Amino acid sequence: VQLVESGGGLVQPGGSLRLSCAASGFSFRSYPMSWHRQAPGKERELVAFISSDGMTHYADSVKGRFTISRDNAKNTVYLQMNSLKPEDTAVYHCNAPQFGAWGQGTQVTVSS
Repeated sequence: VQLVESGGGLVQPGGSLRLSCAASGFSFRSYPMSWHRQAPGKERELVAFISSDGMTHYADSVKGRFTISRDNAKNTVYLQMNSLKPEDTAVYHCNAPQFGAWGQGTQVTVSS
């Protein structure tokens, strides 16, 4: 199982980013996926979850601003992040829960 994230960067408050996670080594369409983040000095936290059939769940702190989606034809899960705030600054990790697999992470920095 391999997960490779991309799309992080530096953005101003109120801006947007889209993260991507390319998955390989398992039958992607059959399994749930999730995004987590870890800010300096804080524990890793769940940001968003998507089931194999597209049902979603979000942390309260990102509800209404972030959208998780998946493209099973591309074996990719996305995280669209809008109205970004400085407190969204963290390393964002893709996760395949049922395999205990994690990507290397992508840095998101929200700052003016």
